[in-house]
Amino acid sequence: MSDDPKIYAVASWKGGVGKTTLAYELAYQLGAVLVDLDWDKGSSTRAWGYRTELRLRSPLLAALESGGTKIPRYVSGEKKPDLLPGHEDFAMAQPEAEAMADLLESWAKAWGRDLVVDCHPGGSTPSTLGAMAAAQKVVVPAPLAEKPMEALQGMLEQVPDYPLLVVPYQISGVPPARYRRWLRRITTEAGVPVGPPVGEYSWIEGRTLRRAISSEPVPKRAEQFVGQVAAVAAEVVR
Repeated sequence: MSDDPKIYAVASWKGGVGKTTLAYELAYQLGAVLVDLDWDKGSSTRAWGYRTELRLRSPLLAALESGGTKIPRYVSGEKKPDLLPGHEDFAMAQPEAEAMADLLESWAKAWGRDLVVDCHPGGSTPSTLGAMAAAQKVVVPAPLAEKPMEALQGMLEQVPDYPLLVVPYQISGVPPARYRRWLRRITTEAGVPVGPPVGEYSWIEGRTLRRAISSEPVPKRAEQFVGQVAAVAAEVVR
């Protein structure tokens, strides 16, 4: 078995599906560096507490400007995943997919660390496709609702040959039979596995703490969520 660092991407063709929270917690539980390729305000970088407007230089953009010769430095914080912060200007500076894949592989090797990549949502984003190409597993959070299911179906139709793992996400109670049948049909047709589900927790959206939910001590109300993410993490590396 290879001891080379592993790359795991968290991706979705639709925003607002819980991708960033899942990436943040997976990175913390796996002890991986969280690489933020999402330039929107609701990114992992913001969730971590890193403010790009207060920094003179972006380690991500500096690494890109060097043509890949510069290995960026990640930042560390207490009870948070280590982070390579994203930047708003990455939207215009992102490399093509193959170059992005090469960069991620070189950073993982240079750091000697596994990576969890929080991708920008959407299937036409070169950096997202590059992260997916470099990944040993692509985790796809999938709420069982109309628009997220339509986006998931489109993703499975377009990129079924990537190492996808669909994770039913933000699940409240028993989802309607229509969505369960829909999920079963499209994942079976694409030959894509379905991982352990993660429930819906309304308190997460209003949470202001920067620390990972999985960090000790885990609050009583968070125990089930943390356990569900741990089950996903185990499936990801299995």
